Amino acid sequence: MKNLELSIPDMQSAHCQSRVNGAIKDINGVTIEKLEAGKLAVSIENDSVKQELVQAIEKAGYKVDGGDSEKTSSCSCCV
Repeated sequence: MKNLELSIPDMQSAHCQSRVNGAIKDINGVTIEKLEAGKLAVSIENDSVKQELVQAIEKAGYKVDGGDSEKTSSCSCCV
C-alpha cells in the first residue's frame, strides 16, 4: 500500500466531504485514512487506483490538487 494525500480545495463543508466520501468509498484498493476540509489522505494499492480515485472525485464535481482559486464545485453550499 502507498500513502497518498490529495488537495481538494473546494471540499470545505461537511456536505462536500460526505459527497467525496460517497464517491470513493467503494473503490477497490483504496482505504480512506483521513478526510477533512480541503484534504484527503488515503492508502492505495497502485497508481491505476490513483487514477480511478481522482476520476471519481472529479465526477462528483471537485477539482483535485487545484492550485488556482477558480471554484469548480457543483455543490452550492461551497460556491
